Amino acid sequence: MPTSARPAAARERSWVRGLSLLLLAAALVVVAWCVVFAVRAALSTDPLQAFLAAYPGEAPLPADTAEGIPAFVSWTHFLNAFFLVLIIRSGLRVKYEKRAGGLWSSRRVKKRRMSLALWGHIGVDLLWLANGAVFVVLLFWSGHWVRIVPTTWEIVPHAVSAGLQYLSLDWPTHHSWANYNALQQLSYFAIVFLAAPIAALTGWRLSSFWPTTLNRFFSGNLALRLHFPTMLFFVGFVVVHVFLVLTTGALRNLNAMYAGRDEVSWLGFWLFAGSVVLMVFGWFAIRRDDWIAVFAKPFGDIRMMKR
Repeated sequence: MPTSARPAAARERSWVRGLSLLLLAAALVVVAWCVVFAVRAALSTDPLQAFLAAYPGEAPLPADTAEGIPAFVSWTHFLNAFFLVLIIRSGLRVKYEKRAGGLWSSRRVKKRRMSLALWGHIGVDLLWLANGAVFVVLLFWSGHWVRIVPTTWEIVPHAVSAGLQYLSLDWPTHHSWANYNALQQLSYFAIVFLAAPIAALTGWRLSSFWPTTLNRFFSGNLALRLHFPTMLFFVGFVVVHVFLVLTTGALRNLNAMYAGRDEVSWLGFWLFAGSVVLMVFGWFAIRRDDWIAVFAKPFGDIRMMKR
């Protein structure tokens, strides 16, 4: 093929690929709207109207459950989000980086060496796990655990009800200050007690700190197949979570989570906005090997590489 023809062929492939993606997106929108109308039609029937009346979407809590969002939930929530942003960005670096910008070597175990991107990823992982451990301890110590740990099987039909309401775009508007809807409760339980341990265990298995004597109990291939999809699950959860927070009474939701107040005011919004600024800063900071080296140097030897 002549050289002049190659750019034209590449442009044609890009154009076809772009058009295909556009048509796919349009098809998904049409399918989504069909689902919405089908669910709305189903919910207008007497049996499902009776189901929604019996199970409005909010599972009952124990009678002595306190209302409100404790202060520890607010600050651990921020730290969790901040560390998660750093984990995702550094994890993408580790997965796709072809040439390390710097190396870290252990002074105690000479064979233990890794890129600064990987060291930063592991370091932030440890901070994230420490924050999670503090959250879980305070969760059970305060009694707030009943807000996210199911205590009755009634949560199942309530979760189905909440899911149908979301699919119909007639979103449940329960008072989260007093109780989460059943689908929220199950989602938070899955994140804290299922996804987080899987991410931690698979990350440990893939690191150089994993004891080789345990290899026969947990293969590296299985850890690889679980670790990245778990990160995608976290990303999907965050996207949906933030979208719903901002579209179902943003000011009240942000006040409850960031300011610990059940009111509509701008305080929670400004605290949220400040946290977003810090997250954006962290997203770019974790890309800088010279910055990571500052924190890594006390724990080992650093050698910066030429790009």
